[in-house]
Amino acid sequence: MKKYLSIDIGGTNLKYALIDEKGHILEKDRVKTDAKNLTAFMENMYEVIDSYQDQFEGIAICAPGKIDTENKIIYFGGALKFLDGLNLQEALGDKYNVPISVENDGKAAALSEQWLGELRGVDTGVALTLGTGVGGGVVNNHLLHGWTFQAGELSWMITNSGIGTKNKAAYTGDNCSAVNMVKKVNLALGNKDLDDGLTAFEAINNGDLRALAIFKRYCRNVAIMIINIQTVINASKFVIGGGISNQPILIEEINNQLAKILEINPMIGKQMIPPKIVAAKHGNDSNLYYPG
Repeated sequence: MKKYLSIDIGGTNLKYALIDEKGHILEKDRVKTDAKNLTAFMENMYEVIDSYQDQFEGIAICAPGKIDTENKIIYFGGALKFLDGLNLQEALGDKYNVPISVENDGKAAALSEQWLGELRGVDTGVALTLGTGVGGGVVNNHLLHGWTFQAGELSWMITNSGIGTKNKAAYTGDNCSAVNMVKKVNLALGNKDLDDGLTAFEAINNGDLRALAIFKRYCRNVAIMIINIQTVINASKFVIGGGISNQPILIEEINNQLAKILEINPMIGKQMIPPKIVAAKHGNDSNLYYPG
């Protein structure tokens, strides 16, 4: 059976897995991303790939930024700005003499859910990855890339123009950031570790009023984003990914906030049938199932 090496490039970690053609992960691991510069980063990549030498017949990579999937080039690179302009066909395909597939991380999550997850058999659906920002992938029988591979970059959706479009808080990437929400909860709790997701959700699940107020406002922002997307594509299903999606209360509260918005606005409430909103089947490993 054919085996492939799947690599998920993140600002914090480089996750990787050896996966077979039926979608079984044979082994997986992660290393800290060396983000000093491009040279250090590529040495990081080569070390991972070399450890699986002669075990794979292709490499599937997902990365932040705008991805030219045809020419295998990363543009912008999100937090890893040195990735801008990196041609992975030249850097990896030619070096290892195997086919290379490259995709944006949000779109890779959508593809994985379409292949073996919650979007399988769904004609029109959306995958949302809630993390530092908002990654996304729109499936309409096939994955939508758009004219310049920009489709699904939901972080740049403006949802609060009243504060000025120079203000990052005007954008979905800020007000639907799971990382920002966790920081706000910990700040309200007096927890010095602002990135402590376990403590934040312990407070949320235990009904702490300070934590719940922030969490419900966050879920309302996600519900608003979903309504905005619905007005354009009318998807039947939304799949929520990212580490935060492992918390059942998240999906419950997003559905609750969506229902409230539709209830207090009869015009849209009568017209818009709420889509099904579920957690991603593969959770934080979605990108490793990306079927390059």
